Amino acid sequence: MQGFRKEGAPERADAFAAEADGLEALRPHVRVPRVLGHGVQSGKSFILLERLELMRGDYAAMGRMLAQLHRQTAPRFGWQRDNYIGLSPQQNGWCGDWKEFWIRRRLEPQISWARGKGFDVSMPSMQILESHAPVPSLLHGDLWSGNAGFIAEGPVIFDPAVYYGDRETDLAMTELFGGFPREFYRAYHEAFPLAPGYERRKHLYNLYHLLNHLNIFGGGYLGQVNETLRFLAGLL
Repeated sequence: MQGFRKEGAPERADAFAAEADGLEALRPHVRVPRVLGHGVQSGKSFILLERLELMRGDYAAMGRMLAQLHRQTAPRFGWQRDNYIGLSPQQNGWCGDWKEFWIRRRLEPQISWARGKGFDVSMPSMQILESHAPVPSLLHGDLWSGNAGFIAEGPVIFDPAVYYGDRETDLAMTELFGGFPREFYRAYHEAFPLAPGYERRKHLYNLYHLLNHLNIFGGGYLGQVNETLRFLAGLL
């Protein structure tokens, strides 16, 4: 089988191991690249994946596939290991309460990191989650258009940051950087309707990714972070 090899410095070995772990977790439920190997070789870390020939495809099928993934559930929020969101470490310690998980494992680490870089950002109110009780669903975790595509047999997703969480977070991120076509959302909602309030909660969920981009890429994202914080404050 022809492979696609990604390489990095030796310290990136854990990131490639986390990617392999996430792909293997998703593979029984959705189409992902097969992991052919990973480790450290000749002073470089690597992951070798099945090479996929990407093409145009059916976004309604993508929506139904994601709904199928989200029907895989667990008793608690989190994952068996920490992993990475892009280049950043992502904490995944198990937690029985969704609001606590989102604060402790998602927003607090990013806000602390941003403050350490000199950015004046604050923790938003969590009141929007007070009456929201999602079931822990298996998530891709980093689902934007660059991590999804189509092959001859149908839709495929890759480069995950897997954990069990509120399925709305996956949907929210698909809207953050350009969005998917309308047929994707229509098919998903038909297959697995969302609870009322998603249109408000998605901004809180996407704050995590905006903070991550602020920390990785710098102040160009500060305006979006502050705009989101002001919007969330106005929802109270």
